Amino acid sequence: MQIRRVRRTAITTAILAACLLSCSAGTDDTSGNAGTRDTSRSLSAPAPTDAAAQETAADNPTPAASPGPELVRDAFAGLQATLNDSCTPGSGDCAYFLGRVHEELMGIDAAMKADPKGPGHFPEPLAWMADLRTTLDGDTSTENLETHRTELIGVRDRINVWMQGHRDDYL
Repeated sequence: MQIRRVRRTAITTAILAACLLSCSAGTDDTSGNAGTRDTSRSLSAPAPTDAAAQETAADNPTPAASPGPELVRDAFAGLQATLNDSCTPGSGDCAYFLGRVHEELMGIDAAMKADPKGPGHFPEPLAWMADLRTTLDGDTSTENLETHRTELIGVRDRINVWMQGHRDDYL
């Protein structure tokens, strides 16, 4: 039993080391393309070739990621992370904040549309975001986001309140 545990630890360590090495590789470039990264390398761990590694995988199956509510939950968490942030209109410090709020709103919009329950499960938030998209008219420049700051923040806040009343969608 102790030998199996040592083997598992050694194999797990080797796989993690390979993953970390592959993640950090690709920053050295001798082709003259400094600052670019080779994204063709795989970030996945090599397939186990040892019987003990295969046995470990059988003993510890990885649960399948379930699509759906986790996407909405994760998107909502990102949106909530903006609740305590703010900026002073016209001061120039709003570019990041308003851009982030817009990005988080578009993320939760996509998550709600992709949710297995269907977009009909989220009628109000999707309508608010559709209105916001119409208001912004495709212009996500800082100037336009600042012009429509009240609408942007208002949609964020309404979605937050709506989601608080639909806790089953993000717990």
